[in-house]
Amino acid sequence: MNIREQIRQRFAELSPALQQVARHVIDHPNDVVTGSMRNVGTQSGSTPATLVRFAQTLGFEGWNQLKAAFAAEMGLGPKAYGERARSLVSRASDRSLTAEMFEVQRLNLEATQQQSEEVLLRACAIIEKAPAVHAAGFRACFPIAHSFVYVYRLFRNSVHLVDGQGGSLEMQQRAFARGDTVLVASFSPYSREALQVAQAAKTAGCKLIALTDSAASPLSLLAHETLLFTIHSPSFFPSVAAGVALTEALVELLASRAGKGAVKRINGAERDLFESGAYLEAPRVRG
Repeated sequence: MNIREQIRQRFAELSPALQQVARHVIDHPNDVVTGSMRNVGTQSGSTPATLVRFAQTLGFEGWNQLKAAFAAEMGLGPKAYGERARSLVSRASDRSLTAEMFEVQRLNLEATQQQSEEVLLRACAIIEKAPAVHAAGFRACFPIAHSFVYVYRLFRNSVHLVDGQGGSLEMQQRAFARGDTVLVASFSPYSREALQVAQAAKTAGCKLIALTDSAASPLSLLAHETLLFTIHSPSFFPSVAAGVALTEALVELLASRAGKGAVKRINGAERDLFESGAYLEAPRVRG
């Protein structure tokens, strides 16, 4: 039984002040993990002392311990990259490393297909209805968002990359409008910027599609639809290969449903890329 379910079961026995905290915690679990105690207190209309008492009523030593428990349930625990790197270095002479990597990637793709195949169609329906589509991914997840935008823009103009370049993240979020769709990619440990974009999307009245590694991730808890991808890797760092494959499958479905107009736009975009010199044509053989 997770913590929120425990709170629901014990809600009736709590005092009115603690019930006020409980309502906020149940409805806004992301705030517990990403916000300070002062911020959660302000948002819930409670004092820090009440928050500590609430945590202790649930059996925790204090608020920080409750926060850590929420983080663990969301997959936000620390990742021991250094330990995994140390193990990897010890296998420097192991000739099976490369084969192991490709085998794990194959299994990642299979698991990702099983987890998200049905959701892809629902995500397509949301994206197609949106006046504009925004995609965000930061750090390791940047290529997931970038590849989606780059390819989708070949047949749809109203697709935008949210990358925060030059400190422009807040300005880019101002473009979110009610009815738009926002795709956000992140895996554990989750990016602060990804959560910020997801929250901004919800505030603006957008439909949120999460591309993430767990149905319990803070992105998934906010999302209308969740596309799950598997990040296993024998290396020291999680893999994003299945996440990129997921967006490629998404664009493939969108193109297949877009009709003959999409074909015309794709032909035109490709022609422009060659004519502008962005794409280089193979040299012609004389004679």
